Amino acid sequence: MFDGLKEKLGRFKSDAEESVEEAAEDAEAEAEEAAADAAASEAGDDAEVAESSEPDTETVEPDAAEESDAESASAEPSDSEPEDEDESAAGLASRAKSFARGRVVIDEEDLEEPLRELELALLSSDVEMSVADEILDAIRDDLVGEERKFTESTGSIVEDALEDALLSVISVGQFDFLERIEESEKPVVVIFTGVNGVGKTTSIAKLSEYLADHGFSSVLANGDTYRAGANEQIREHARNLDRKLITHEQGGDPAAVIYDAVEYAEANDVDVVLGDTAGRLHTSDDLMSQLEKIERVVDPDMTVFVDEAVAGQDAVNRAREFDSAAEIDGTILTKADADSQGGAAISVSHVTGKPILFLGTGQGYDDIERFDPEELVADLVED
Repeated sequence: MFDGLKEKLGRFKSDAEESVEEAAEDAEAEAEEAAADAAASEAGDDAEVAESSEPDTETVEPDAAEESDAESASAEPSDSEPEDEDESAAGLASRAKSFARGRVVIDEEDLEEPLRELELALLSSDVEMSVADEILDAIRDDLVGEERKFTESTGSIVEDALEDALLSVISVGQFDFLERIEESEKPVVVIFTGVNGVGKTTSIAKLSEYLADHGFSSVLANGDTYRAGANEQIREHARNLDRKLITHEQGGDPAAVIYDAVEYAEANDVDVVLGDTAGRLHTSDDLMSQLEKIERVVDPDMTVFVDEAVAGQDAVNRAREFDSAAEIDGTILTKADADSQGGAAISVSHVTGKPILFLGTGQGYDDIERFDPEELVADLVED
């Protein structure tokens, strides 16, 4: 899962490590050169002191003394000489001092090229541009100007910075889905929305099985009353899972279907109502008005947006648009097992401010995983 993105992040780690280590080697060479220059200078000063301490038996003629004074005056440094050499020497001394303490300073120029390549890699993996910028800024802020132990693995330093940067954009608004179900008044009503063909109905069936595995009962409600075949599709899932299905005739009122499911759950002590809705675009005014009616009539506890991980930037854009049109509480990304890029998984939480809750990882009812940002990032950045 997300193997292409993992490979690109690995290249960044390798390139950044190589660049920083080259800078450290340059610092070592500069430190040795500075030490040699200092030793030579000290030896020269000692020689001058020894020479000046010898008795001077010569008598300096007045003319010669005047000439010596003139030469000394001409040897004095001019006020117009640039201070660049002093500044350069000071910088060299600072780096040499850091190196002598077993540490090295990472300069921005050390990371300039690796960060440029990382930006291209993220964008080519369908990571949203603002998300890519934030990742780069976080890495830059974490590494540049910091003193690092020279004996410490440079690779681990870069890896830690990359991991922190990714977590900062992925771990947004995270909450424990099961814990929220446990703590909420029953029945808990969860509505699912998204465009056609992204695996919304199958995700509902998977989530019903996931809830059963954790001790929660559920009833399915088919609020997709307009699509031909929608009733049969969800009915097949209900039969396979032995779940109660609430449905009306095609063309019925979606809000009425879900309302009936809530009444059934209340009468039969069912924990969760899982309500399907018609696939729609955020620009479909009539379908969006259906969601608004469901909100008024049923007042769902959660609205979950479903899209395909493989849709990449399209999924990110749709998540943003759906959240703007009908506020969502979280996202399920289907077909994550087939996605090598990972752009949607990296970006959706950041652009919506709402967490990814689950990843669909196959065709079976058990092929759904709770989304764990730390686990995902560790898998992406560790060798």
